[in-house]
Amino acid sequence: MRRIQFIEIHEQPWFPSFLRDDVTDALQYGIDFLKAYATIGPALQNALDSSRSRAIVDLCSGGGGPWMELSRSLKADARDNQICLSDKFPNLIAFQKARSASGNHITFCQEPVDAMSVPRELKGFRTIFSSFHHFPPETARAVLQDAIDAGESIGIFEVTRRAPSAIVLMFPWALLVFVTTLWMRPFRWSRFFWTYLIPIIPFVVLFDGLVSCLRTYRPQELREIIGKLTGREYQWDVGEHGSGSGRIPITFLIGCPREGH
Repeated sequence: MRRIQFIEIHEQPWFPSFLRDDVTDALQYGIDFLKAYATIGPALQNALDSSRSRAIVDLCSGGGGPWMELSRSLKADARDNQICLSDKFPNLIAFQKARSASGNHITFCQEPVDAMSVPRELKGFRTIFSSFHHFPPETARAVLQDAIDAGESIGIFEVTRRAPSAIVLMFPWALLVFVTTLWMRPFRWSRFFWTYLIPIIPFVVLFDGLVSCLRTYRPQELREIIGKLTGREYQWDVGEHGSGSGRIPITFLIGCPREGH
């Protein structure tokens, strides 16, 4: 199955921002509900140990990323790391909710942040969850190259896969929106309207979920991308975590500067 670089509706500039926020909220709630990234904690901990960073810069954070759950799985000393959420289209309401729920352990950048050109003042271990597939190969390479140019470690994690089994799972994933919307807080009548009366949100979740699977890079494709990077030497780890364990496999790419470089 070849990778297809098609559009996702919610990331288009013409898509209404209030609907984009509702879609990212739904995606975020689903990831939290299923604890989709719970098993990646040890790999993330090892990466943080290697980077020796006391800060995390989460790029393409959408509705807030999986950090509320993930931060609990880190070692006690790593839980003090400051986590900064950012996005090209920041969902400020979701970011503020994450900050409040974490007791200000999670912060956020109010201004749009382009993953290909991260402001140098945002220092720390960079992470991207469920979003790297948005970028075509040359752009994906630019995202990684920007981290190298800044001398920052980076971790890419994808819960979608380019496989028939993952594509089939997108249908119950979209149906889950009809169940979880009533429990999402803060309650918004707009979210209720665009879920139950005119189901735009479930449709976008399904459409974008299918496209996400078709766009997701396989480990070998990620290796081909990092093979074209230049600059200081990095140690790269690429693979699938949890494959064959009965849990949702997570494709990952982690890069840290080599000692002495």
